[in-house]
Amino acid sequence: MSDFVTTAGALRDVTLRDGLQLTGKVLPTEHKVEIARTLLALGVPELEIGSMARPDLVPPMANSMDVVAALTPEELQRCWVWVATPRQVARAAEAGVRKFQYCLSVSDAHNKANIGRTAEDSVAAMPEAIRLTEEVGGSIQLCLATSFTCPFDGPVDPERVLAIAADPRTDGAADIVIADTLGQAYPAQVHALIAAVRSGTPLRRILFHGHDTWGMGVANSLAALAAGADAVDGSLGGLGGCPFAPGASGNTASEDILFATRPGWFTPAALATMVDLTERLLTDLGEPNRSRTAEGARSEARAFEWVVARPE
Repeated sequence: MSDFVTTAGALRDVTLRDGLQLTGKVLPTEHKVEIARTLLALGVPELEIGSMARPDLVPPMANSMDVVAALTPEELQRCWVWVATPRQVARAAEAGVRKFQYCLSVSDAHNKANIGRTAEDSVAAMPEAIRLTEEVGGSIQLCLATSFTCPFDGPVDPERVLAIAADPRTDGAADIVIADTLGQAYPAQVHALIAAVRSGTPLRRILFHGHDTWGMGVANSLAALAAGADAVDGSLGGLGGCPFAPGASGNTASEDILFATRPGWFTPAALATMVDLTERLLTDLGEPNRSRTAEGARSEARAFEWVVARPE
């Protein structure tokens, strides 16, 4: 387990992007900023804080650039924004974004539903997105959605993932995000694909984005870390999902990933702060708390240091 503990300090919390996009409610900018600053102060290394998706299609992302404007340049160095086209990179850069997550789906059917073009079209546009990122001294990730299964076409050939990762047009991306968009992958499958991507692109940082649809979220995250992933994604209370992927339910809960991996900054006091933050957020949104760790933290097992007393 020592490898997990060492590696998993690199949780990226995606509550403010992938977590919120299915809720149908625009969280006020000041609430989003409070969540971001609380998580950063606790020690969460990186966050996703918003998206350039069209607000008429994904309303909860409408004030993403207001969040960017409210954060300091130092805070933004730890915050990623989702983009899908060079034009979105340019607009985000004008607003102050310097960390861009350029996302496309390995499956053409999902990429057309999500972005309105084929995967090849998205790959072909990436050099321009990279150029725009370099002009502002930023960083760009290549995020590969539906790396395991597609809601429309079913299983995805791992060779297709590896081909996009190795495509020279994506060379300017320092990171690759391998996404189990539907949460249908299982640990051995995740381990094999992450290991293959790591072998094929040894100089890049690799992130794993998992969902807990079939209850494999934490197990898949641990499998990804064991295979060489540098970071894994989670969201508070397991909130989230993709509005353009039928069957994609909540993300893996950040609390559950952290309780399993125990990075040095994650203490019982940090968990208590996170549980309170999660409960207030989910109550406001009218969403269920899917975190088993948060549930356990409210238990009556007072002798266990991780138990959090309920508010009076």
